Amino acid sequence: MTIKELQESVDKWIKEYGVRYFDEMTNMAILTEEVGEVARIMARKYGEQSFKNGEDENLGDELADVIWVVTCIANQTGTDLTAALKKNMDKKTKRDNKRHKENHKLA
Repeated sequence: MTIKELQESVDKWIKEYGVRYFDEMTNMAILTEEVGEVARIMARKYGEQSFKNGEDENLGDELADVIWVVTCIANQTGTDLTAALKKNMDKKTKRDNKRHKENHKLA
């Protein structure tokens, strides 16, 4: 699935099952919540915390939730994620093309 197809699929789903998009601020709060769920799993799976009995550890599902909400925010604000990501990659390449290779901390 391309990013454009993702944006179209999310938009179609919202219109068919979701009635409408939540407002932008609600989606921002939901995004924060979803990122927190990713952080909880990361702290337990890769950090020093342990899982509680019966606690879900499906990192893929939580990451997909983050992508879903980001896509909703992009759609409702008229952001073409494909164009935005290409522009962002160009920015990073120009800015950081030597930065990480020359970072002695990464050697």
